[in-house]
Parts: sequence; structure tokens; C-alpha cells
Amino acid sequence: MPHAAPSFASRAGRVLRQSLFAQVAIALVLGVVVGRSWPDFATAVQPLGDGFIRLIKAMIAPLVFCVVVAGITKAGDLKAFGRIGLKALIWFEVATTIALVVGLFAGNVFGPGVGMNVDPNSLDASAVDAKTGGGELPSTSEFILHSLPDSAIGAFAENSLLQVLVLSCLVGAALLHLGNTKVPAILPAIEQAQEIVFAIVGFIMKLAPLAVFGATAHLVGEYGLGAMATYGKLIAVCYGVALTFLCLLAVALKLVTGLSLWKFVRYTREEMLLALGTASSETVMPRMMQKLRAAGCRDDAVGLVLPTGYSFNLDGASIYLSIGTLFIAQAVGVDLSLGQQITVVLVLMLTSKGMAGVPGSAFLALSATAAALGVIPAGAVALLLGVDRIMDAMRVATNLLGNCVAVFAVSRWEGALDTVRAKRMLSGEETFVPEEERAERAEPEVEQAQALKPALKDHA
Repeated sequence: MPHAAPSFASRAGRVLRQSLFAQVAIALVLGVVVGRSWPDFATAVQPLGDGFIRLIKAMIAPLVFCVVVAGITKAGDLKAFGRIGLKALIWFEVATTIALVVGLFAGNVFGPGVGMNVDPNSLDASAVDAKTGGGELPSTSEFILHSLPDSAIGAFAENSLLQVLVLSCLVGAALLHLGNTKVPAILPAIEQAQEIVFAIVGFIMKLAPLAVFGATAHLVGEYGLGAMATYGKLIAVCYGVALTFLCLLAVALKLVTGLSLWKFVRYTREEMLLALGTASSETVMPRMMQKLRAAGCRDDAVGLVLPTGYSFNLDGASIYLSIGTLFIAQAVGVDLSLGQQITVVLVLMLTSKGMAGVPGSAFLALSATAAALGVIPAGAVALLLGVDRIMDAMRVATNLLGNCVAVFAVSRWEGALDTVRAKRMLSGEETFVPEEERAERAEPEVEQAQALKPALKDHA
């Protein structure tokens, strides 16, 4: 007797149980509905998103350390690692400069702030101080010094990725120098620690739908949709420029590696949706590292390029800052000359590198740019307070994809990319299995092999 086909409800239930993408998508929609209908309750569920982000951030530093140390040791060539770092920095600088220039060009063409005729004296400059905590971006020398750890424990305790990267490089270099004969047990221990961290990340990822629900409900509940009408042109220009920049990245990726950016987005759709829902690209760094390695990128390239990009390759933030600067100037009636706009690019090329991890960093960078120009009132930066949070989706998506493209490009440039494997994975010919699930699947096979050993011995 033939079995009855499963009902639509059972199929939908199975997809919902097994698909993180479906869970996050539903949580996103529910967050919008709850935030719109019950804004007070929406604010109360904000800790769901904040708690998830804190848990993921706690795993990033040990994960980066393990991946980088293991990558250097397996590659067996510290010079190659140095070349990867140098090529990554070159890529980052070119990409962010293009993002700044494209943003300024679009700001001049579309004029998002033209005709607003805002009186700077009517703006509350103290609101910007409240947003930034009264801090300031580090200078170039301070940024370089801060990237060097003064305490091995402190680098992990403060979750400073650049300091952890420096420590990782030193440990990896020491392991190469000493050789496997002197420290034979260290590398397996580091790889086992890496598996433990990935397993913990797997546990935390099960909470992702709750995090997206809490973060989205809070965003809609607190900020509403009114800013869409007030800043509609600015929002359209920023998102349009980001889409254009991503098209340029897609062309660059195709030319350099032969890979499709659209297929990569489809391959990482769960992570992309989670990053958008929580407004944080850090929440998906561990999973992105897994997926990039599964897609043929070598461990040392992934371990160095991706975390470094979180500080040096903020393409989405660069687009927002360049357009935001022009928007402010246009809104208060200041016409920036070509020389002043070149100054904007030069200032933002420096300030954007020290933004990661600094509260209200976008406003600090805008304030520094206004001060360098000397013609934009400092209080005018407050114009962007109402729209800043809405720009998070654009910044997060562009920053994240920009860093992933950098990993592929630099890996290909250094000969650290398995292109055949990458194409198979992105086209869906191979299925991605998280490392923690791969370990779980391997356990029964090991047990079966051990159980067969006595029988095989008797047979022999």
C-alpha cells in the first residue's frame, strides 16, 4: 500500500524546524508587527537581541586566535602570511576609497539635502554628545598603539580583534620557529579548542530567531517609520549607492576569481538575514569564517583577512559618511568646493579606520570631518540622528559582503583559494555542514569502526 504524501502543514513544519533562514525571516516579520503595534512591549524585548550579540562576541576572540594560529602553522610559511596581510590592506584601502568617491559623486548628483534650508542654531548639538558619550576617534598613532596588546589577557578580555590578531601572529610565528619536534601537542590542542568554540557557536545560533525578533521589534517600536518620510531621499540615495557599489564588487569578484557574488549571497542567506536583523555583522563572523573555509579559502587567509576587515574595510560606513557629509552641508546651505570634497575623502580615509568598536563612531567621524572643513557648523551633525539607525542595514550588508569579497580576492591573489571547490559549494553541488554538526555525524562512524575492530581481528 503506497504511503500518503506528507501534508502541506507537515512539510512547512519540517522546513521551519530545519531552516534557520525560515526561522529568522518569520522572526523579522513578527518583530516589525510587534514593534508597530505594541511599541512599549517592543522596547521590553530588546535584551533578546543584545544578549545574543554579547554571547557571540564572547566567542569571536578565541575563535580568531585558534583559526589564525592553526592557519599559520599549517601553511608553514610566515612570509606568505605577511603577504596576505599586505595584499589585504591594499585591497581594503582601494575598496574604501572607491566607496567614498562613489558616495560623494552620488551626493553631488542627487543632492539629498538640497532645499532643506535648516538653521544650524535650531539643532541640539548636545544630542550628538549623548549619542557618542562625549568621546572622540583615536588618532592614527593612538590607533596603531591600541592595536598592540599591553596584556595578553587584556586583549581577550576587551575583545580587541586587532590585538588578538597580533598575539595570534606571534604565537603562530613561534610555533613555526620551534618546529613540530619541540611542541608536537600544541597544534592538535588548538584545533580541538577551535572545534569547541564552533560547537558553542552552534548552540548560540539556535537563539538567533529570538535575537532578530527582539532587535527588530525594538527598532520599529522606538524609531517608527516616520523617518522614512522625512529622510526619504537621503535613505534612497544611500541604499542606491550601496547597491551600485555591491554591483562593482560583484564585477571585481568575477574578474579576479570567476565566482558569482549573487551565488555567495544565496549561499550565506541565513547569515545575511541574521546580520540585517540584529544590525551587527559581528554576530555572523564565526559562521562566515566556517562558510568561507568550506568554500575553498585557506585557513590563514580567512583568519587574517576577515577579522582585519572589520576594522579596515568598512565600505558601507564609508558610503554613509561621504553622503552624510554632503547631506549636512547641503541642508544648512553650504556649497563645498572640489578641494573641500577632496579633503572630505582624505579625512574619512583616516577616521573610518578607527571606527570599529567606538560608540557613536559615525557621528565622531562626521564631527571630525566638519571640523577639518571649517565651514560646516558642528551642531549640524545632529541632523542625522533621526536616520542613523535606519542606515544600519545598508552599512552591515555592504561591510559584510565587502569583507567576504576581500577574503576571496586576496586568497586568489595569494594562491590560497580552491576555485573548483568554491564553485561547487556556491552552486549548491555540495552542501555546507557546520563543523559542530560534522563532528556529531562523525561520532557514530568512529563508534562503528571501533566496534568492528574485534571482529576484523578474529577474522584475520
